[in-house]
Amino acid sequence: MDFLTYAFIFLLSMFLGVELIRKVPAQLHTPLMSGSNAISGITIVGAMLATAIAGDSRLTLFLAGLAVAFAMINVVGGYVVTDRMLAMFKHKG
Repeated sequence: MDFLTYAFIFLLSMFLGVELIRKVPAQLHTPLMSGSNAISGITIVGAMLATAIAGDSRLTLFLAGLAVAFAMINVVGGYVVTDRMLAMFKHKG
């Protein structure tokens, strides 16, 4: 595939993601974040595999390492926010 096809797929997925998130009621944001954390976990595994098979290409190694770092930030931040949101519903004893 050429660059234009990849750009079209990327823009279409961005538009679809924004439209889906916009229509989610507030009560479902915590389960949605948990699901996105699971997807980011899959991204981490894929990025680590890409890092392992990068070979001699420094650019591929750099991009795969960057993908691992960003996905880890997303997972950790998502779990922290989800934990804080769930703590709001706990009874104070």
